[in-house]
Amino acid sequence: MFFISVLPGRADVPVDNNDREDVSWSDSIMVLDEVAVTAIKEHAHVSRAATAVTVIGQKEIDRLGIVNVKKAAMLVPNFYIPDYGSRMTSSIYVRGLGARMDQPAVGLNVDNVPFLNKDNYDFDLPDIDRVEVFRGPQSTLYGRNNLAGLVSVYTMSPMKYQGVKAMARYGSANTLDLTLGVYHKLSESLAMSLSGSFTRSSGFYTNNYNGKKADKERLGSVRWKTVWRPSGRLTLDNTASVNVNRQGGYPYESVENGIISYNDTCFYRRNGVADGLTVSYVLPGVTLSSITSFQYIDDNMTLDQDFLPMSYFTLTQRRHEWALTQDFIARGQSGKYSWLGGLFGFYKRGNMNAPVNFKDDGIRLLIENNANQPGTRYPIEFDSRELLLGSEFRMPTFGLAVYHRSSVKLGDFTVAADLRLDYEKVSLDYHNFASTSYTRWDATVTPWVVYNQVPVTLDESGVLDRSFVELLPKVSVEYELSSASLFASVSKGYKAGGYNTQMFSDVLQQSLMSKFGIATAYDVDEIIKYDPEKSMNYEVGARYSSPSGNFSGSATIFYINCYDQQLTMFPPGVTTGRIMTNAGKTHSCGAELTALWTPVKGFSITGTYGFTNARFARFNDGQGDYKGNRVPYAPQNTFYGAAEYNFDFGNTSLVKSLSLRCGVRGVGSIYWNEDNSLKQPFYAQIDASALAVLKNGFSVEVSGYNISDTKYNVFYFKSIGNSFLQRGKPSRMAVTLRYTL
Repeated sequence: MFFISVLPGRADVPVDNNDREDVSWSDSIMVLDEVAVTAIKEHAHVSRAATAVTVIGQKEIDRLGIVNVKKAAMLVPNFYIPDYGSRMTSSIYVRGLGARMDQPAVGLNVDNVPFLNKDNYDFDLPDIDRVEVFRGPQSTLYGRNNLAGLVSVYTMSPMKYQGVKAMARYGSANTLDLTLGVYHKLSESLAMSLSGSFTRSSGFYTNNYNGKKADKERLGSVRWKTVWRPSGRLTLDNTASVNVNRQGGYPYESVENGIISYNDTCFYRRNGVADGLTVSYVLPGVTLSSITSFQYIDDNMTLDQDFLPMSYFTLTQRRHEWALTQDFIARGQSGKYSWLGGLFGFYKRGNMNAPVNFKDDGIRLLIENNANQPGTRYPIEFDSRELLLGSEFRMPTFGLAVYHRSSVKLGDFTVAADLRLDYEKVSLDYHNFASTSYTRWDATVTPWVVYNQVPVTLDESGVLDRSFVELLPKVSVEYELSSASLFASVSKGYKAGGYNTQMFSDVLQQSLMSKFGIATAYDVDEIIKYDPEKSMNYEVGARYSSPSGNFSGSATIFYINCYDQQLTMFPPGVTTGRIMTNAGKTHSCGAELTALWTPVKGFSITGTYGFTNARFARFNDGQGDYKGNRVPYAPQNTFYGAAEYNFDFGNTSLVKSLSLRCGVRGVGSIYWNEDNSLKQPFYAQIDASALAVLKNGFSVEVSGYNISDTKYNVFYFKSIGNSFLQRGKPSRMAVTLRYTL
């Protein structure tokens, strides 16, 4: 039987990553079974750290079929990941802060290795041991792009578990999931594991234009993990992984008619490779650690960017990106004083080819009709009904940081202070080009005759670069009582600035239209760049656990001042790009509640609730003044509640135990635009499952998701003046068979 509890932080980092500890309810962490101690930077005991974090253990991960961050998000208050678009779309919103493109607002670590590109956040892991979700800034220890929080995923260690784990799941939309993991200890000092997964789905959404499913998917992954302990002082842990994704995606329907219908292909394809090496060495009073990683992605996003049954234009974005990271950490303790210091550096380089291909309707309606106004004496006509606007980019980014934490215990108080100095340089080398021709007709005579033919060649290139330096502090204090505790913290969050390549198609289009005197003038540097986003987070929390142990709960309140919040906006008119802009100032306040009640043995009720009021304090984009309006895409409420009863039949029965579970999860309201004229109201979904644990390591589970068949929207946007949205997934079922040896 699993248990759920709420705690405030992560465990100490021991030399032996197999060491485990029991945990009980405390603040803002949901622990679903015993937790391994493998974190490197967090040195406070889980029941005493002054931060809000949810920990999901392996039993609950198996119970809910959690194989990625999106599926874990539903358990966490004020933490929301909408499921839309494709697996390139990894938007995460925490306490009113988030990002739809470019730099993430929430970091992702897998086995202590940071992933630098949010487009590579959504992948499946077949052997997750636990997930830790931190809410609030984690920038002092983890740096850039941890402004709103951090997700740390830990996979199973072959030193901790030896055997075989297999799973097969079949469900609605012809969805098949297969996983297999083999964990073996070659000697007392060396262990290895090999795990893999495969997923296939026919999709849930139909493109009415061709009658085919828009969101079909095929993906697979392989992970090889090695743990070597040549001595009692030295530990080496290396994980290499490969993941492959092929999917349709982007099932966007027109708001005008409620139909998905587009004529050109949409798909997303990604190949990813990652390798992370963690080395720890113990000296008297000091532990030294090194985390080294290599990451590579090769992906292709191709869109019918008008999402209409017309030939406007298509976009293809092909990218090759590789990254190196290195983190050196030293940690020590002397009596009631403990400290941690580190040096972190990274280098990331991406090469991207992003052509936009204008087709007949796009050329006619967006270019020719604008140039050929009524009464035009010399109208134009393009000689080809396809027009390629090419864009090529090279995007190197370099960063370096030094950080420190000091913590001292003074009686029942624990006081900690963090400080980080962060430097980053981002560059953009761009090349935009187009080559075409058009015919100018003489309309002063009847019939028209050719006046002249004009070749058009565009060739624009440049190099842009920016540097950022930021000092990031954090101070926290905690007070412990016999069955309760209080904590408070003040911390600064930071999200890097950069350049938005998605506007270059519009820049090139306007350069072309300037040939006819109908363009909007763009300053490339100004329209492409965006500034860093910064926040100050003020947080107070309390936790309580009853002496009998049958009830635990926590409450956290927060207030955030955010400066230069990065927002993705749609330019006015019939444009094709996306502007990344900085709002002057926003503020967010809210609360988070968690509770667990076990009235009788075998029966438990748990719930989490998050409330966020995120509004613009100062924002005028030249089109409107949005002061006082809610920040778009960030939900106001998140809710999760579940009840479970376990029947234990003993080892003599074929069915050893039966677990029945029913849960409700809710989200909303969500506003879709800055003027708050469109929104998704609060909605709730009901899930239910029955799990039978059999003899000989087998188990069978029947699950239903959104069995209430709730209708809701997960995304809204505009393209060339038309509005689109994506519906949430309908009611669906699945049957899961597991085997553990």
